[in-house]
Amino acid sequence: MSVESTNEELRELTLLEQIESDPDVNQSTLATQLGVAVGTVNWHLKRLIAKGAVKVSRAERKKLRYIITPEGLALRARLAVNYVEQSFSVYRRTRQRVKDHVAKLRHAGYDRVRIVGSGDVADICKLTCLEQGISVVNDKSAPSLVLDGYKIRLEGLE
Repeated sequence: MSVESTNEELRELTLLEQIESDPDVNQSTLATQLGVAVGTVNWHLKRLIAKGAVKVSRAERKKLRYIITPEGLALRARLAVNYVEQSFSVYRRTRQRVKDHVAKLRHAGYDRVRIVGSGDVADICKLTCLEQGISVVNDKSAPSLVLDGYKIRLEGLE
């Protein structure tokens, strides 16, 4: 599954959750919550309507109300499961990469590493290193796990 299709699924999941919690929510508010343009929300809503996941009714002259259909509830459940599975897959792959790098560190005689980067992937790296008995330090002379998105490089082995 591509990153773009994963992002689209996450947006649709978020839209369905927001609409479920507030059927009177407007597209501008949804766009702000998603961090996208109103046009993007409109495009996703049209897709959800075409799939039969959402119905639209007029609440007032200019106000729309979005209603999640039973198909929409089923779609939301599927998207939520897919999101959790994708997240665990990233977690497992990241842990395995770090374990592979830890094996190289040990083979080269090191028991410490510096992590260059931040965020969730850095947290997974740190946890995995500590579990494997590798100290995480801020010493620039130590070998480094350099994070670039989901990619992890080991640098500084001699």
